[in-house]
Amino acid sequence: MPLTLASLVHHSALRLTVRAGEDRLDVPVRWAHVSELADPVPYMEGGELLLITALKLDAEDREAMRRYVKRLAGAGVVGLGFAVGVNYEQTPAALVEACAEEGLPLLEVPRRTPFLAISKAVSAAIAADQYRAVTAGFAAQRELTKQALGAGPEGLLGALAAQVDGWAALYDASGAVVAAAPEWAGRRAARLTADVERLRERPAPASSVVGGPDHEDRVELHSLGTGRRPRAALAVGTAAPLGTAERYAVHSAIALLTLTTERSRSLHAAEQRIGTAVLRMLLAGEPDHARAVAGDLYGGLLDAPFRVIVAEVVSGPAARAHADAQGHARTPGGAGRTGADAGGDPLGALTESVESAAARSGEAVLVVPEGERLVVLAADGGAAVAACTRYAADLEAARAVPEQTGADDEELVVGLSAPAGPIAAAAAYKQAEQALSVARRRGRVLVEHEQLAAGSVLPLLADDAVKAFADGLLRALHEHDATGRGDLVASLRAWLSRHGQWDAAAADLGVHRHTLRYRMRRVEEILGRSLDDPDVRMELWLALKATSTE
Repeated sequence: MPLTLASLVHHSALRLTVRAGEDRLDVPVRWAHVSELADPVPYMEGGELLLITALKLDAEDREAMRRYVKRLAGAGVVGLGFAVGVNYEQTPAALVEACAEEGLPLLEVPRRTPFLAISKAVSAAIAADQYRAVTAGFAAQRELTKQALGAGPEGLLGALAAQVDGWAALYDASGAVVAAAPEWAGRRAARLTADVERLRERPAPASSVVGGPDHEDRVELHSLGTGRRPRAALAVGTAAPLGTAERYAVHSAIALLTLTTERSRSLHAAEQRIGTAVLRMLLAGEPDHARAVAGDLYGGLLDAPFRVIVAEVVSGPAARAHADAQGHARTPGGAGRTGADAGGDPLGALTESVESAAARSGEAVLVVPEGERLVVLAADGGAAVAACTRYAADLEAARAVPEQTGADDEELVVGLSAPAGPIAAAAAYKQAEQALSVARRRGRVLVEHEQLAAGSVLPLLADDAVKAFADGLLRALHEHDATGRGDLVASLRAWLSRHGQWDAAAADLGVHRHTLRYRMRRVEEILGRSLDDPDVRMELWLALKATSTE
């Protein structure tokens, strides 16, 4: 308990008498200070018990005392001790009235009680309170450590909430609530996600205070982690500012949770290396070996349908065009930046989103960085796949606002395979790569392979290489038509669209069927190809479609 004026009044050796402000004696005392200055305010910090003999004051002047006491109260002085039997035989009425008007406690100090005795009593009480706080802090540290080792973060949060007489919550790297104590605090903690996001934008270690007198509680937010970017955050909610003992408990919790976070980081790196090996074996057609290496690490992920997600980053339209020209075939195993180390990298943000969703739902997920790519194996219909599609949808919506993007901005593209099992992992990886390629070409964030099968092949004809082939194949026919000697291109299109039915195609063109037959012979002569060959008809039809998309 902090020292108060009431504690000093009840101190039998001091023999203090209350002359004014009886209802304000529960105010804590930070120090006892002696000053005979007419204006000691410049030397006050607030919270002091000021001791005077009125050596340089006219303590019987009511107006002077009003001004003097008003200044003291404004400076945060919590009480005034007046020594009788020195300059005044009793406490002047003017001083008593002034203190009563301002609500400033006035303690009468008898002549036989030296100011030094009061200062010693204050100092001893403050030291005792600090010792109790330190002792309580060490006890809290032992209890928090015990809970962290025995019950994990959940037990630690419960012990911390009890120590501060409030609540505590732990957030993961994405800003989602991982655990809270007591149980009801989860809803309160979830409302602070935006504040946690702002905290994570600052270099670690960082802290902030949310709420205050006008809010339901006062919440301190602290970042966790030793890296440049915080990996998690701790929230501590209380009805009032933390005391010394509570502060010790919070600092201990931060240290313990940071150690847990960094240990998890090392374990995550080891898991990632195992995940890379497991993925290599799956793609090599060795599912049994993959299961043996994975053990229980990925739960039932390899025993149920999963999806393969392949993601990469391109920088603006020019970079996408270069990527298309160079191709994107890679093999797993490269070192990449993921998670909180990725900074502003979209791949890192996607990793955090997927892993956090999987952790909250208790499902296994395999995340493997491979150079400039990211490969994810996640349960079909699970939280990780849903988080990936939500993340992509948010990016798609952001790209629709021009001022939020630029030509050189890094853009994420994602391909998602159809559901598959361990035996078909290589095929699923190929599906994800194909979907990724289509996403790049269409300027989309995410494309699912199943969408390709349900859609049309025609959008794929917009590729520059396909258009170049079509132009070369049909150039001679266009040159013929340009001389005004016939309409071979339109006639070919009508004939192919009618599956070689002469009468129907001729009717569409408004010509006689013999005229159309003549034109088709001219097409064969100019191209040097037979229209009886189905492959020729297919190529010509695709060429016509490709040129019509321009």
